[in-house]
Amino acid sequence: MDGVTGADGRANALPAMPPEAPLRMPSQPLWTWSKHDVRPLVEPKAWKTPWVSRAFVGVGLVAAVVLGGREMYGVVEVGGVTVLEWALLFLFLVNFSWIALAFASSIVGFVALFGKPAIAEPEAPERLGSRNALVMPIYNEQPSRVFGAIQAIHEDIARLGLGAHFDCFLLSDTTDPDVWIAEERAFLALREALGPEARVFYRHREKNHRRKAGNIEDFVTRWGGSYDHMVIFDADSLMTGHAVTALAAAMEADPDAGIIQTLPLVISRNTLFARVQQFASRVYGPVIAAGIAVWYGRDGNYWGHNAIIRMAAFAGGGGLPDLKGRPPFGGLILSHDFVEAALIRRKGWAVYMLPRIEGSYEESPPSLIDLSQRDRRWCQGNLQHTALLTTRGLYPLSRQHFLNGIFSYLASPFWMFMLLCGIALALQSKFIRPEYFTDEFALFPAWPRFDAERALALFGVTMAILIAPKFFGLIIHLMNGASRRGSGGAFRTLVSAILEIILSSLFAPIMMLVQSGSVFQILAGRATGWNPQRRDDGSIPFGDIVRRHRWHMALGAVTLVTALMIAPSLAGWMSPTIAGLLLAIPLSWLSGHLASGLFLKRLGLMLIPEETTVPPIAAAAREKGALLAARGVDEGEGLAALVADPDFFREHDRMLPVAPSRPRGAPEPERVMAAAKLTEAETLADAVAWLTPKEKTVLLHDRALLSLASRLPAGPASDQREIVGRQL
Repeated sequence: MDGVTGADGRANALPAMPPEAPLRMPSQPLWTWSKHDVRPLVEPKAWKTPWVSRAFVGVGLVAAVVLGGREMYGVVEVGGVTVLEWALLFLFLVNFSWIALAFASSIVGFVALFGKPAIAEPEAPERLGSRNALVMPIYNEQPSRVFGAIQAIHEDIARLGLGAHFDCFLLSDTTDPDVWIAEERAFLALREALGPEARVFYRHREKNHRRKAGNIEDFVTRWGGSYDHMVIFDADSLMTGHAVTALAAAMEADPDAGIIQTLPLVISRNTLFARVQQFASRVYGPVIAAGIAVWYGRDGNYWGHNAIIRMAAFAGGGGLPDLKGRPPFGGLILSHDFVEAALIRRKGWAVYMLPRIEGSYEESPPSLIDLSQRDRRWCQGNLQHTALLTTRGLYPLSRQHFLNGIFSYLASPFWMFMLLCGIALALQSKFIRPEYFTDEFALFPAWPRFDAERALALFGVTMAILIAPKFFGLIIHLMNGASRRGSGGAFRTLVSAILEIILSSLFAPIMMLVQSGSVFQILAGRATGWNPQRRDDGSIPFGDIVRRHRWHMALGAVTLVTALMIAPSLAGWMSPTIAGLLLAIPLSWLSGHLASGLFLKRLGLMLIPEETTVPPIAAAAREKGALLAARGVDEGEGLAALVADPDFFREHDRMLPVAPSRPRGAPEPERVMAAAKLTEAETLADAVAWLTPKEKTVLLHDRALLSLASRLPAGPASDQREIVGRQL
């Protein structure tokens, strides 16, 4: 890797990767810890714990749960409390505590933002003293989109005159060989566009050991010694130069900071479901994030991207061990970001959020099914954290982060069980006669009876607490003139908020069942895979939608019939849940429907300011990506593209690492099969047709096999019958 040649044949000054600067990153112990392992603070006087806001959230949570529990007990205690009623009370308290915590936190956020813009563009620092790596791990993504985004970020930082402090790294864990070669083609095109001195680098791992966490760990241990900080991106991340440099300046100003997280806003989405998420993120997200930032203080969390990390903190405290046992609860830690934050905080580094930094963006899944597929992996990762709750030395709020993530998925089965318990109680009171003469003497039979008036009032209070964070966010959004106008004005914003609440209420019972199913599968020992996320605005085949949601519709129909048999009032009370399930198939189809989302956009509904005035960074990323796509970087078969272009073939060879020595007597099956197929192939087209993706990946990493493939003549694939006849 001593040089890279551009498409015009000129040798670039920089290699595909810079010289290695190793940094030790030991795996952190989970069950042994000493206070002596905590680093001393550089500026202890600057470390302030927000005791007032924490006390408010804690007292508010306890008060809400006590009052809610008292009211619920008053609902069910009429005539004595049965076992089912005790179960209903318990499930209510569990679910109510969840929404009460969000309510108390949102009040803190509302107070913190009242009279201020929810987000604001930071001033770019005049100078920086640190070296920073912009790190984007990629996994089977569309190259033109990813490399176009990196080009836009790189150029935006350079425009501020601070480009010398930032190197860009695209770290590929791609397993599709054709996508891998497309990434290399995009990298060479990017280098050509930015000039030979552009400090943009690319590396592909032959084996994606430990997935994203292993990808970043590989970078830190091999090149981390050259950098003070790293800004972590996801493949759909985008950040302005102002945001990136503001993070670097904040990290330089706080020598005890380990991780500083931004609030990434969802932008550039057009399907109905994605627009609902996008609107909620922009309007409600800042208040929720501000509340979390205030009362968590320097004991915060990390979401895995759009954040800056001190390299010494990550290397010294963020090394992840594997968990004991087999997946889904053992093995590789999936939701690694929460754990990295907890371990870095344990080491004595601060972890906090700066939610008001403007210019931090991401995308969202385009449909309900896409969200559920991603959610399945997140569900396993968060439930896996049950094994980490007893980790030695963690700060209390780090354990709370784990509990928060765990309960975000357990809440769905708890909600489902509460609904089933309510139906069972209604059935019991409707169809089963009370037993007046039991073995134990009682003046009156224990029989499920309810205080209907009190139940209705409690339901109203619960709904108010549930919706209150959205209401607070809406007020802050409407108070800001630029945000209000950017969302289509006050009236359209209010209509959009009502529409978002209705659609979210309909989607919620579907996600309840989806997440409950994920929880039950994981408890049964079924681990998940790691599929790339779909990022386009395309729809899902209707047959797949029917297969995914037919049982949801069936359950909705059964629930409706059961409720009507018991009492029409019960059916009315459960109508939001029943409606969402009955409409599961059309709702899921509509969620990924591009035309529906664009129709709302034309009406001026579900608008966000970043659509009314598109951020220049988003427009630049789209433009750069389109230019790369127009050059054909995403197209073609990888092996054929290499063999057809001698210059590209040489660049690929230079980007390959030195081949590791292999033990004798233990040949790799894919390498053996690839060599055999290349030997028997009469043309390159034969080889392309016969090689499996794994065999092709091995071939593209092997210089000897590549040389053999390059000597094959191009041509149409041989007739398979003739080949079989010759072999016989």
